[in-house]
Amino acid sequence: MGGACSAFCGRGEVYAGFWWKKKPEGKRPLGRPRRRWEDNIKMDLQEAGCGGMDWIELAQDRDSWQALVNAVMNFRVP
Repeated sequence: MGGACSAFCGRGEVYAGFWWKKKPEGKRPLGRPRRRWEDNIKMDLQEAGCGGMDWIELAQDRDSWQALVNAVMNFRVP
């Protein structure tokens, strides 16, 4: 946001504080933010003991990703 303001101000135009004066429309939902798909993957990796791994790189190798998915699914079966 600072870059946008400095870009406007650098041209000699008078837009300082423009972004802060505008009010957001609507209301925020109550409660904690919804959990994203990526957050679920990170939590599953923590349960499997692989929390430090980069899951995006791991998903590139289908065999290792499938093995990890099967391991995580076994944790959830009572």
